[in-house]
Amino acid sequence: MHVDARLLEDQSLIEGDICIIGAGAAGISMALDWLDTPYKVILLEGGGFEYEDEIQDSYDGQVTGQKYYPLKSSRLHYFGGTTGHWGGMCSPMDPVDFTEREWVPHSGWPINRKDLDPYYIKAHKCLQLGPFNYDYGYWSKELPNLRSFPMDEEVMWNKMWQYSVARFGKIYKDALITSKNIHLYTYAKATRLESTSQGEHITAVRITNLGGKTQLVKAKKVILACGAIQNTRLLLVSNNNAPKGLGNGHDLVGRYFMEHLEVPSAEFWLTEPFPTDLYSWTFGKTKASAELAFTEKTQKKYQILNGTASLVPLHIGRRQKPKLDTWVDENPKVAMKNMMQEWENAENRAEKENKGAISRAYQLDTRIEQAPNHNSRVSLGKEKDAFGMLRADLHWELTPLDKRSIRKMYEIIALQMGISNVGRIRLLPFLRDEADEGFPDTVNGGWHHMGTTRMAEDPKMGVVDAHCRVHGIDNLYVAGSGCFATSGAPNPTLTLVALALRLSDHIKELMAKRSL
Repeated sequence: MHVDARLLEDQSLIEGDICIIGAGAAGISMALDWLDTPYKVILLEGGGFEYEDEIQDSYDGQVTGQKYYPLKSSRLHYFGGTTGHWGGMCSPMDPVDFTEREWVPHSGWPINRKDLDPYYIKAHKCLQLGPFNYDYGYWSKELPNLRSFPMDEEVMWNKMWQYSVARFGKIYKDALITSKNIHLYTYAKATRLESTSQGEHITAVRITNLGGKTQLVKAKKVILACGAIQNTRLLLVSNNNAPKGLGNGHDLVGRYFMEHLEVPSAEFWLTEPFPTDLYSWTFGKTKASAELAFTEKTQKKYQILNGTASLVPLHIGRRQKPKLDTWVDENPKVAMKNMMQEWENAENRAEKENKGAISRAYQLDTRIEQAPNHNSRVSLGKEKDAFGMLRADLHWELTPLDKRSIRKMYEIIALQMGISNVGRIRLLPFLRDEADEGFPDTVNGGWHHMGTTRMAEDPKMGVVDAHCRVHGIDNLYVAGSGCFATSGAPNPTLTLVALALRLSDHIKELMAKRSL
């Protein structure tokens, strides 16, 4: 069922068994997992079913450190969340991503890849993907012309991607609003978590709307699924009985903010044409494609982060403006339109100016995990939004390991392509000086917010435990990529949905025991 919270009486009480705060990919996936169960599930969405700028404004905040996108337009604040305009790129994290790597400070999860595999399969259904199979050999038989570059499989490999066109706000709206046990409340912005005197139990969720009405939600289990930045805000502002904020006894809430660094890094000049569709994709049409990746053995040998390289025709790549220069509008709809228009303009300019030019050249774009960094963080600013919540401040800070890893990636690719005489690699200027550890302003993020409520068994090392429960609070959980201890190379949506479904199963087990 659906309720517009603006129509409720002021100071009314809403009660249920489970309260999920946030109706994006994580929150909706969890709610769907509870359909037709005997439990009353309350799903709170701060916005409505469509974009509204006055609601979106609550995501605005200040950015310092490495240049970043406007916070207001880096996520979508309405039913369906950022799946409303995501690119749909999906691939699971690699086993190495979950391990403690001596060359990556603060790495290591309390779970491993096998713990997530059953939930990756379930996540595929939510995301309307094909089979949970990311083996190049499988896809090379399923699709035509997926010829691979020759390379030593002990050094490099083809990391496969599948593509989702699922817009959660559209495809799952009817299932939720017609459900008997899922109670969706729109215009129900969670602004504070109420707790017991020692902050060890959540007693209520305070919600409000722009009309000034306030309600309380009471549930046995409370799950934050608002995204890494907004989950952080909600924990930090809930400081009535926890002066530093809930779950923040060790000053970790908001720290270790991570992004995927997405940056043009090199040119790839082929010695002769190499016909293949393996390394290209078209949104809405491509079922699977690959990016060049590096084996665990290679990462360990060269002490580098996990990353991939994708190919863009060079005559187009050279004419594209950095995403940070096109995604500048605070309205995400306008920013998206501007970026897509710029990509189209670059293709048109390339076609017009490329008469007679060599066509056997590509730009190599990096997608790489960011090394966990204690100083890269989300904190509270001094200004309040229209809901009365302090806004977020983001300080995005990179490390020398990030830069060194990108440079080494292309040295490895250059060696592999040179050995097979496929082509030659030319580094872009920002990578040529080995002593230069800085990053230019053209370094992009993937709009992937991760790590701010990181997972660890030790409360001194993370905010949530292996089951995403906030340390020290018996009924508060976090769903989403904020729980990632490291970010891996793939876009986070597939993994965050899998992790949310794993959390859902855990809570079902707890609720079943409670009813015995």
